[in-house]
Amino acid sequence: MPEIHGPLLDVLVVWGVVTAVLVILLVYRGTLEVREDDQIFLDSAGDSMAQEQRVIVARIERLALPIKMLIITSIVLLIAAGGFFLYDGYQRF
Repeated sequence: MPEIHGPLLDVLVVWGVVTAVLVILLVYRGTLEVREDDQIFLDSAGDSMAQEQRVIVARIERLALPIKMLIITSIVLLIAAGGFFLYDGYQRF
């Protein structure tokens, strides 16, 4: 089995870091979504619970763009790693 070195190793390391951050954000979003209620029936005394739900929804919405960007970056880096792997294999052939 050939050793992984050069640009392929660099791309794989960056891909691993990006994917790890993506997984962490997805887990964090999942924990927030567990605490989110679909419907809340509140009287005037439950305004603090409604405010908590608004904060949770705002956090979930703020995570949407970074998660999308990390997904795209992860896919692009994985494709680049595949390209480097194929190019390296072609050079050794």
